[in-house]
Amino acid sequence: MPSINRLGLYMLFLQASRRAFSTTAFSTLPIPTSSALRPRPKHHPSITSLSVSRTTNQTLSTMPSPDDQEQQDQQQPQPPIPTTMSESDRYLFDLNGFLIVRNVLTPAEISACHAAIDAHLSSAVPRSDPSLRNAVRGSPMYGSGPPRIDLGGILEWGEVESRVFKSILAHPKLVPLFHGLLGKGYRLDHLPFVLMNDRGGEGFQLHGGTVDCTSGEYNSHLAYTCHNGQIRSALLGCNVMLVDHNPGDGGFCIVPGSHKSNFKMPEGMVDGLAHQEYIVQPATKAGDVVLFSEGTVHGAMGWNSDVQRRCALYRFAPATMAYGRSYFQGNAGRDGTTMWPEKFYDDLNEAQRAVLEPPYANRLDRPNIRQDGTVEITERSGRKKQHDKDVFKTKYF
Repeated sequence: MPSINRLGLYMLFLQASRRAFSTTAFSTLPIPTSSALRPRPKHHPSITSLSVSRTTNQTLSTMPSPDDQEQQDQQQPQPPIPTTMSESDRYLFDLNGFLIVRNVLTPAEISACHAAIDAHLSSAVPRSDPSLRNAVRGSPMYGSGPPRIDLGGILEWGEVESRVFKSILAHPKLVPLFHGLLGKGYRLDHLPFVLMNDRGGEGFQLHGGTVDCTSGEYNSHLAYTCHNGQIRSALLGCNVMLVDHNPGDGGFCIVPGSHKSNFKMPEGMVDGLAHQEYIVQPATKAGDVVLFSEGTVHGAMGWNSDVQRRCALYRFAPATMAYGRSYFQGNAGRDGTTMWPEKFYDDLNEAQRAVLEPPYANRLDRPNIRQDGTVEITERSGRKKQHDKDVFKTKYF
């Protein structure tokens, strides 16, 4: 089969293959072999040289256009979207410290993401410097040597190319889960980016934990808590899968239940050299989203597929919490306040814009996303606000 059609075949297969969930223990992960159900297209060229090949652009032309595919998707009957976190999702997240949300993105949206990424490959940065490597040479996380490739700016590419990436901020399939795990008024905490691996590409040694997996110290800024049935994660990872991660492919891995651990990991485990049977690679399809508490120990295994690994990583936090400080960069917030980079705010709806608020309490006029996707302002009484103004000579204390 000519290489020009292989990624197109992959996208067509994606539409037909969706669903069967499985997780695979690290110690039993086979390296996949070729089959009719695992297309092996020539993956996007390694961009250590930061160049985009002619083949990449031709490959994209074989995909169904996003508009045509979106029209097909809309003709399919869609189940109703829950407006609150279900009891089963609450149980599974509390049990494991992560949750897989299936079919968040449609095939058309996935195609649009790939097209946008391909248009910006020249801006991607490989983690080639030894000081940037995230795994120990010779460990299962190291792969066979090629570095991970990082691509930022995904919310700054304009209305067409950033549309799907911006939709994650307040996606109707994710908002009930964000509310259930972070509370109302949740906010974007880190600059999101796309991470990529070619075959053999480096993963990431295990890290994180409510109790740090290396030092054993308590991580308040990553903590997971559950009180009276209310879950709160101080920092929530949101991994948007843009290609299939089949059993044995590698990529994102996690230690289920480690968000409740009270001890650091045994020697060798953070590098995947010991107790491998407790390290799991969830099997996911393109369009799935993995939500995980940063208090759950996680990492990535070396990449074993010929399809270039691509996923978009976001982190979200409760209304009053902040780990990152990227929101200090911009100059385009409400009322002229300084927050995220200016282009973040282009073409956002009201709910998406609410997620870009800096950290402060809901009662201080914070916009909250309602169940129907509209926004309401939570506020104190006018008399109390006037009293604060009289005392402090400013709107907020």
